Amino acid sequence: MQKKPFRLILSAVILMLQGCAAQSHLVQDELETVTRENIKYYLYYPEGYFDSEDDFGLLLFLHGGGESGRDVEEIKDTGPPKMLVEGKQFPFLILAPQNSHAKKWWDTDAVVKLLDSVVDANRVDKNRIYLTGLSRGGSASWELATQYPEKFAAMAVVCGMTPLPYAHWIDKDMPIWVFHGDRDDVIDVEESDKMVEKLREMGRDVRYTRYQGVGHNAWGRAYTTDSLYTWFANKKRMN
Repeated sequence: MQKKPFRLILSAVILMLQGCAAQSHLVQDELETVTRENIKYYLYYPEGYFDSEDDFGLLLFLHGGGESGRDVEEIKDTGPPKMLVEGKQFPFLILAPQNSHAKKWWDTDAVVKLLDSVVDANRVDKNRIYLTGLSRGGSASWELATQYPEKFAAMAVVCGMTPLPYAHWIDKDMPIWVFHGDRDDVIDVEESDKMVEKLREMGRDVRYTRYQGVGHNAWGRAYTTDSLYTWFANKKRMN
């Protein structure tokens, strides 16, 4: 008869100890980290820049995964940098950084630090900063538009992808032009279909060029569309 209370007390002590042990694993602390990123890039100055005191617009171009972590020269194989090599002239500066990681997404915070540095060091109109990217760079463009909604005057995304909730975080007044091929077997065209549909439901200014019979290489057509650059040049943020 005397053992029962003892057992009850022992059981209660064990439960208390177990509770304390569980709580002892929850420790609050903090650690300050610093991440360094070495970004190589090309910067194009438009004709007349050095003969003028005017401020110019700037287009930030983000390449795809094929050029990531490789020779920086390969940036010139696609998009506006390729057109520059072929003799195309643009009415604004073009900043083309390289993603130095072959298997990682763009470090968008590092890209913005580079962008801000270039803007501060040159005669750039901060209300005429444009954004574009293809494939992995297109996805990073969507991300930048959500993280820095007040930075860009217009954005063009080529065969990129993004979560639909991002639509709510993009500046409602920023014009967007989306390009995608309906035969894309790397990033399904539905990624752009759904995002464009969502943005239009929200009343946003969105153009959509959906190429028939085109695969992942939609950038071959998108970046040779002359009206794209006229469209960019006519956009300006109204702060």
